[in-house]
Amino acid sequence: MIDSGKHIVKRFRTRWQLMELLSIFLIALGPAVLIYSLKSNGMLGLFVFLGVTAVLVLIRKPWRLTLEKVSSYIDQKFVGVEYSTGLLLLPKDGLSNMAILQRYKISDILKENIHTIKPAVDIRKGVVTLLFFGFLSLISYQFSIMDYFGTASINNETQELVKFQPLDSAGTNLTQPTITAQKLTIIHPSYTNLAKTVTSNMNIKALEGSKLVWEIQFDTVIQRAYMEISENEYPMLKLEKGYSNQTFLTEPGFYNFKFKATDDATYISDLYAMEVLKDASPLIEIQGLKQFTSFDFSQSKVLNFKAELTDDYGVDDSYIIATVTKGEGESVKFREERLTFDDKITSGSRKQVLSKKIDLDQMRMEPGDELYFYIVASDTKRPKTNISRSETFFAVIKDTLTNQFAVVGTMGADLMPDYFRSQRQLIIDTEKLIADQNKITTEKFNFTSNELGFDQKALRLKYGEFMGDEDVAIGPTTEEVREVDTDSESNLMQDYTHDHDGDNEHNLVDHDHSEEGDKESTDPLESYLHNHDDPEESTLFTASLKSMLRQAMAEMWDAELFLRLYTPEKSLPFQYRALKLIQEIKNSARIYVHRIGFDPPPIKEDKRLSGAIDQVNNYSKAQGFEHAEEFPYIKKSIERIERLIASGAILTLEDKELFVKAGNELASLAIQEPGKHLNTLQQLKWISEQSETSSLQLKEVQRGLLAAVPKLKPEPKSLKATQSEINRLLLKELELDE
Repeated sequence: MIDSGKHIVKRFRTRWQLMELLSIFLIALGPAVLIYSLKSNGMLGLFVFLGVTAVLVLIRKPWRLTLEKVSSYIDQKFVGVEYSTGLLLLPKDGLSNMAILQRYKISDILKENIHTIKPAVDIRKGVVTLLFFGFLSLISYQFSIMDYFGTASINNETQELVKFQPLDSAGTNLTQPTITAQKLTIIHPSYTNLAKTVTSNMNIKALEGSKLVWEIQFDTVIQRAYMEISENEYPMLKLEKGYSNQTFLTEPGFYNFKFKATDDATYISDLYAMEVLKDASPLIEIQGLKQFTSFDFSQSKVLNFKAELTDDYGVDDSYIIATVTKGEGESVKFREERLTFDDKITSGSRKQVLSKKIDLDQMRMEPGDELYFYIVASDTKRPKTNISRSETFFAVIKDTLTNQFAVVGTMGADLMPDYFRSQRQLIIDTEKLIADQNKITTEKFNFTSNELGFDQKALRLKYGEFMGDEDVAIGPTTEEVREVDTDSESNLMQDYTHDHDGDNEHNLVDHDHSEEGDKESTDPLESYLHNHDDPEESTLFTASLKSMLRQAMAEMWDAELFLRLYTPEKSLPFQYRALKLIQEIKNSARIYVHRIGFDPPPIKEDKRLSGAIDQVNNYSKAQGFEHAEEFPYIKKSIERIERLIASGAILTLEDKELFVKAGNELASLAIQEPGKHLNTLQQLKWISEQSETSSLQLKEVQRGLLAAVPKLKPEPKSLKATQSEINRLLLKELELDE
């Protein structure tokens, strides 16, 4: 029991030491992560981790933690041991009986409560330190914050110094000035947050808008130095220890150095390339959203999605352009809104994930409305930003509302004017009703017949609107109908019909009085006006068409009468006659155009089928197309170099101008294919500047120009194939067989 108590204290010391080491590792891991994120060097980060760990271990010295210190700590932190933990460490032989009993008691108490005692090590400090350095690493990676405090990145790659070649043969016998130091400084645009780059390599590959600064030093004094950039000559500024020039990189091209020595000899350097890198537009990736989304009216109409924005130098702003459409056809209306993301945009961050929740109800959308939206993102490029937009996404609320006909109150039919029945449909429904007379009840038969009569009336009034007499009733029927007892019939049909024509008779004006008033008062302007309210004066149709339409309406009147009397079989003849009249009216309103055909000239009988075609001329047309010749000066230079090699003549001023123009054409090809034609371009530059050129150099330039000229596309033409005697005999036999 006593030994177990001492073992408890030892285990507590071991736990203390392990927690101490864990805290040291957490603290040392933070700087190591920061160094790795800044330098991207795993070995350097490991060295920092080991170094910080060693320093902290030496400072804290966890191996010096003794059992006496642990027991004293337990006595201070746990009152239940009664400051007697030290008895567990003493030998049993030197203790009294009371001390031995106290040891047993303390041992049992520690065995049950040792897990409640925490060592004097704060792990939270190590965790906080690691999170702090991790946050710094993230910030430095996203914003390249160390570039503000760091020095310029130096490119230490081995690069030969700029070499010059004399343009005059006299300069080869003199001591040529050489460059002792050369430096190219590339200052990137401020929005990139990149440190400037210093290199000795004169070939440039930098971002558009970068500032370029050249500095060169000579071993001797020269008269002046200047640069040639794309046919333009720029003098270099003389400094205390050399010459300097600066410009902004806006377009690709080539450049070279040139200087004049004190002996008036001119020297020119090799050509160097200037390659421009374009700043890419931001990339937009939508997560958690389909291209087309539809919602029912009862659903939760909410769109939740995330947008991941990525840019090589930082995203500046992003928003959503949403367009809501209402209505359809010519009555459609558009409403455009600019929406912001739910998350705050951090300007300058290279990668951002933004979330958005769009509630269609909050956008005041109704069933049938549609939503179109896309995301716009811009980067930090200045002065003109790069803007990119995502693809368009769609959201729609389904419109399930439909118009259904129902009999409510005294409404006996669907009165919507867009769906009134045609005369042909009335005939079909009437014939169907007659065929089903024995299958349905009398009440339903009479009800359907009365409804067909009302539809016949609606159609008749509709045609009356075209004729201009909507309010004028048609006169008596065209045939004699039997007399009906109004009292008995009205009582019989009262339960099954809707009296559409007689419900409003008590509100009608007395016709006798109105007619007497009209006779007494006459309008003096009546003979000079067109009264379109009078059907006789209406000019919608000609007189013949109006009479036919009036006759058709009279037939409809009779057809309606027999349908209201529940005798649809007697109504059919009137309906057929009305339909026939309507068809005649439609046909008479059509416009027929005379068909125009080709009438060939008459042929003389004596020359017909004679086969004489000597007077028939074929039609032919010739048209020329002018195509701009590609690389004309390169082709002329190839021809001119061939003559110079053959004759051994000296280059003239015209030859040099021709070679300069050929060099401009070759430079455009060299920009498209970097490094391919640079040697030929350099040699062409030299021969255009030098007064004397060797034939070997001319041949080398000619080979380079020939390789640069693109191959001509083959022109379409007929190929002549030779035929053997056997093939000719075979073709002849085939012609005889035919």
